[in-house]
Amino acid sequence: MADIGYDGKVAIVTGAGGGLGREHALELARRGARVVVNDLGGSVDGEGGGDGPAQAVAKEIESLGGEAAADTNSVATVEGGAAIVKTAIDAFGTVDILVNNAGILRDKAFHNMTPDLVDAVLDVHLRGAFNVTRPAFVHMREQGYGRIINTSSNSGILGNFGQANYGAAKMGLVGLTRVLAIEGRRANIKVNAVAPVAYTRMTEALFGAELGEKFEARLVTPLVCWLASEDVDVSGEVYSAAGGVVARFFVGLTPGYYNPDLTVEDVRDHWGEIRDEEGYIVPDDSSGELQKLAGILVGGAG
Repeated sequence: MADIGYDGKVAIVTGAGGGLGREHALELARRGARVVVNDLGGSVDGEGGGDGPAQAVAKEIESLGGEAAADTNSVATVEGGAAIVKTAIDAFGTVDILVNNAGILRDKAFHNMTPDLVDAVLDVHLRGAFNVTRPAFVHMREQGYGRIINTSSNSGILGNFGQANYGAAKMGLVGLTRVLAIEGRRANIKVNAVAPVAYTRMTEALFGAELGEKFEARLVTPLVCWLASEDVDVSGEVYSAAGGVVARFFVGLTPGYYNPDLTVEDVRDHWGEIRDEEGYIVPDDSSGELQKLAGILVGGAG
């Protein structure tokens, strides 16, 4: 089979001044994409800024013979998101691929969590993805093609101590992914999410250098690039990538327990049956659950 390439395609990668985003931008460029390298240039907690990281990666791409445009607008505002997409259209005429990768950390145990810590993380991760995706999505609908990859996290899907803000934002991105996949179907826009585990400046305190060597950021990029390709055949799905291991996360629905005269005691007495995972289904969207319920309620089966 032929190698995967992106000749003629234009990609935006947010948070591409280092870590995962840099790896994604470089690989897309190596394979022919023209890339908008977006990075505010701030610290891990979102403070400060500068054009150094974005400019450095753009120059790195150009030194490899690729085409790139550096962008330092913030994803955290509606205006910033629109400006990032405008950078792509002004420089290259279109946008075909969007990788929402920008992120910050402001961890704190929940009893010490304050609204400003929540707002800042939601602004970058969840609202940031919305701010960039909406103008890109509108453009993709008009041209009848698009690939969007949102960066979620196992902290949102599975939970992690001290990351209520981050986890909420990252699980919110799963919901956004699912909805956009449905709304993008007719326009050939495929939207998926990745939940990476990688050694970057955001995770170096968690891993340490020795363990971190097993979780190189570059090993997440092949999954992202596949999901950004013209040939990808899925949408609305979530994948884990860590140290060369790629796997799928999914939402399953158990067969459950049915009683038209349900009481609190019934729930208590059938709790094991309700939680039993044998025979689960994986609905494509909310209609999948409704179809299951209709079958039970109309058919009267438990």
